[in-house]
Amino acid sequence: MQTFTAADGTAIAYHRIGDGTEPPVLFVPGGPCRGVEYLEDLAGAGEVPPIVVLHPRGTPTTGGRSRGWWTDADDLVGLADHLGLGSFDLMAHSAGTRLALAAEARYPDRVRRLALLTPAAAWLVDAERDSVEIGRRRHEPAVDAALDSLTGPEPVDQAAFDAARVVEGPAGYAHWTAREQAHDAVGGWELASIDAYFTGVPDDARERVLAAPRRPTLVIGGDGDILVGVRTVEAYAAALDADLRMLADCGHYPWVEQPAAFRAALDGWLAEG
Repeated sequence: MQTFTAADGTAIAYHRIGDGTEPPVLFVPGGPCRGVEYLEDLAGAGEVPPIVVLHPRGTPTTGGRSRGWWTDADDLVGLADHLGLGSFDLMAHSAGTRLALAAEARYPDRVRRLALLTPAAAWLVDAERDSVEIGRRRHEPAVDAALDSLTGPEPVDQAAFDAARVVEGPAGYAHWTAREQAHDAVGGWELASIDAYFTGVPDDARERVLAAPRRPTLVIGGDGDILVGVRTVEAYAAALDADLRMLADCGHYPWVEQPAAFRAALDGWLAEG
């Protein structure tokens, strides 16, 4: 892990996946503000070109609090400057896709291409979410309990958030085997950091994102992703004029459940750079 100094003097952490000497692809993790180790090595991605993962404000390794995902796009551009990159290719997962789209809208001359993995989509489009429908079809008590928690009251403190996370884990995956359970336990985060991530965002952020010049974009979704749904991701990809790859039998973490299919979808995009 390394650090760079942001414009306001904050030390921001980052790490590299892969040892190649080519200009790296930048990556924004999700959560939001979840410990970045949940990314693992992205199923071996980063061989060509390497991937540099930003540790956003509010993650355990950078600390502090987010200034809101719209403003924190500055840190992504700061990382690019630190690495000597002019324009750059950008990947993001889940809630991190908001920050990635903010960077595209605010810095259109810097972002060349986007790959958005199981994106948080409902905020950008009006499609009806089908998350509950996807989950109930599984007829699994653990998934039913996860859905009941996700559709219930929001946690009011860290203890309630931690308790909800234990119950809601199965909603992140198309299966709930030992592999998924072990992955779900990796990478902690705080309710206060999550709240901060969604503060200070302009009221017209959605409109500004949709009006931004479009860059070539790949969206990778999972047909068993209860957390964000399928219909919303399809509408999201259409709104961004993106190439959509929907992976079968896959939840919110495709490198965990469908690593081969994930690499097949992603490697073509990486090679086009």
